[in-house]
Amino acid sequence: MLSRQFYRRGPNLNHLHPVTFTDVRRTFGFRSISIGRWVTQAERDRAAGLFHDALIDLMSILRGPELLISLRGTLSFQYGIGGRPGISAFYEPASRSFSLAKNAGPGSIAHEWFHALDHYLAGKAFTDAPGRMFASEAWLRDATPVVHPLNDLLYACFRTIMLDEEGEEPSELFRISSRVDKANGCVYYSEPAELCARAFEAFVQDASISNNFLVAGTKATSEAKMGLYPSGEHRRRINAAFAEYFALLGRALRADLMRSEQEELEREQLK
Repeated sequence: MLSRQFYRRGPNLNHLHPVTFTDVRRTFGFRSISIGRWVTQAERDRAAGLFHDALIDLMSILRGPELLISLRGTLSFQYGIGGRPGISAFYEPASRSFSLAKNAGPGSIAHEWFHALDHYLAGKAFTDAPGRMFASEAWLRDATPVVHPLNDLLYACFRTIMLDEEGEEPSELFRISSRVDKANGCVYYSEPAELCARAFEAFVQDASISNNFLVAGTKATSEAKMGLYPSGEHRRRINAAFAEYFALLGRALRADLMRSEQEELEREQLK
């Protein structure tokens, strides 16, 4: 709940004034931000600051610019709207939006944001992925890849998460997830999108910047103790694969921004 305190260890952000959700939208370029009618002004004000700082921390961990967080302005965010029984946060592919429940969403941002990225990348990394499919599932189903160095690193992330070190058999993470799903009589933990989102959570939680409003639960929760998050050497290999991918992605996005700014300056000079 927002009444509790949240742990953060990272650079001092030195806010000159209280952060609002309008500031969040402008900073990252979200397509839209919607707040539920039952969210009080005090809850809105505190949530905006926490959410802003969590996204700044995520941006720093991923070494990318603001447009990475909003997926080039295609992503929407909802707070305290459209809750589902027993679900604190969720990503909706049809509307390309992710939502946090008012009292239960903290700690889920990294997981749901990765679902949004995973969905966004399906159309960038594969030529024949259906509109609602995630890139992780497209990779597992042998969709037709788009040849690009960034995509090669993305595929390496998926391979490291879902296969063993030789790349021939399912990873221990996948096998444990499948066993838990079989015991529960459903398919959830072993879905590619869920495997990869949990692996991404672990990568974010292992970063030097810590923020438990952004991510929590990959080390000491019951799910972690069951083996539903990567651990040991597998976790280290996954973290290394994600670090390499996001380092190159961040450089590419910043170079693209610099080109766009230069082109805009040249257009202004020609007026």
